[in-house]
Amino acid sequence: MGLLGKIFGPKSKYDQSLPYTYEARIRIFEDEEEFKTYFSDTICGLVEHLQKNGVGPGEAEVYEIYREHETSVPTSLLADGEGRWLTKQELCRAFERHYPGHIREGSCDFEDRERGCLGP
Repeated sequence: MGLLGKIFGPKSKYDQSLPYTYEARIRIFEDEEEFKTYFSDTICGLVEHLQKNGVGPGEAEVYEIYREHETSVPTSLLADGEGRWLTKQELCRAFERHYPGHIREGSCDFEDRERGCLGP
């Protein structure tokens, strides 16, 4: 990333048709409204982190965070029919339809973002 990229951040974060970040909320107690929260600039980074930490798709509520609103990400975009997280390549294919024109064979508009994850 060049100097301007370091100062202004990833170009894709300025595209209002794409989420600014992704959030996963995992309930601490089943009947409570308290959550552990994880954030990542990419959906693949978030899913990878959750998978590494033993959090399954049935345990997490995932949201696309836009500047003005948030939307829930359907589990069908994140998990297979057997309740396992999709692989990075499968996520790319699923989100290719979700973000038309932003994800293409061999590249995507999220490539300028870090794939790390922040959370408890």
